[in-house]
Amino acid sequence: QVQLVESGGGSVQAGGSLRLSCTASGYSYSGGGAAWFRQAPEKEREGVAAIDSDGSTSYADSVKGRFTISKDNAKNTLYLQMNSLNPEDTAIYFCAARPGSGWPSDSDLSALEYVYWGQGTQVTVSS
Repeated sequence: QVQLVESGGGSVQAGGSLRLSCTASGYSYSGGGAAWFRQAPEKEREGVAAIDSDGSTSYADSVKGRFTISKDNAKNTLYLQMNSLNPEDTAIYFCAARPGSGWPSDSDLSALEYVYWGQGTQVTVSS
């Protein structure tokens, strides 16, 4: 049974930083893709950043240059380093995973393409 558990959320002032972690059990990040999504109140879930099994990454335009996705295969943990946070980044952040490789790049940030999901962690950025 696959389980993804996020941690690292919290409250921060604008301009601050947070690092989210997502530890997997029953799933290996070395053998598949993973991504971070977020959902703000009354908004659709949106893809933030994705990383493939080979380490290639993709980002939403809104976070490029500010967020960095990475993974530690030995620890089976996915990370999202978030810098220069602003109030528009306030949301529940979810990690997600999909087995395999060779997925079309335009599917990297599509929630429909992911099979496994964490429970989410709240990130609140105050101005």
